[in-house]
Amino acid sequence: MALFGGIEGGGTKFICALAEDEHHILDEARFPTGTPSETVQRVTDFFQQHLRAGKTIQRIGLANFGPIDPVLGSSTYGKVLPTPKPGWTNFDIVSAVETTLNVPVIFDTDVNGAALAEAKWGAGKGLEGVLYLTIGTGIGGGYYINGDVIHGMLHPEMGHILIPHDFVRDPFPGSCPFHADCFEGLANGPALEKRWGQKAETLPIDHPAWELEAEYIALALFNYILTLSPRKIILGGGVAKQIQMMPMIHARVKQLLNGYVHSDLVNEEIENYIVQPGLGDKAGIMGALALAMVAERTKKVKPE
Repeated sequence: MALFGGIEGGGTKFICALAEDEHHILDEARFPTGTPSETVQRVTDFFQQHLRAGKTIQRIGLANFGPIDPVLGSSTYGKVLPTPKPGWTNFDIVSAVETTLNVPVIFDTDVNGAALAEAKWGAGKGLEGVLYLTIGTGIGGGYYINGDVIHGMLHPEMGHILIPHDFVRDPFPGSCPFHADCFEGLANGPALEKRWGQKAETLPIDHPAWELEAEYIALALFNYILTLSPRKIILGGGVAKQIQMMPMIHARVKQLLNGYVHSDLVNEEIENYIVQPGLGDKAGIMGALALAMVAERTKKVKPE
């Protein structure tokens, strides 16, 4: 039986999985993200144990933290592009994994993978126009439409859009090393910790941090709704687990749109329009597996 591998390459942890299909994960391992060499060593060790046992791995999906180059034929395809993560800039992770395992690797961002999985098996199942956002240590987005996730020059960088920043209400300058107070710089986990002096998960549910966080998320969603016109918006990541924010986000998005978008999805059903992941905490690793399982349909198999 041909199996599929998945690698969720996160900025803080990597998860590896081996599966028959989306319903049957046979083995899984997770470990902290270290240097590129030690991380790839642990990744390849996981799959080599199964290859040595005689199992056949058809493809491996690698859903990695960005920025990356997922464009086949590009001179930097398979590499992690300039990143604050020490040691990872220009690292060719695809070649490192493919060369060691001799298994084709399907490469994309972690959020594109999660968008694909949520569209195939999760909260966006059966829909075209599925937007997935992760709001945690970083902020990123993937968009599924016409049977695939979108690419262009590289891949979407939805976490780095500029949104209104009221310095009177929020004098925090932002935490992004590239753009200071972009969406990620104002609303990711590190920004919350730096602004309020404690980790986001330790803040009480009635803390003013959450109202401000909901405001920034709503401002970003306002822009995505008007530019992408998604049929479903899925909010993942650690910060987005703060369920007390969802009613604030729903209300503020409707207020910002001010009746301009004539759709019941926004005006009557917003609680079912902006939702949490249907795959829960598995959205990331299922995204990696989705890249491997649907590679032929999405034409992402690396040419010979």
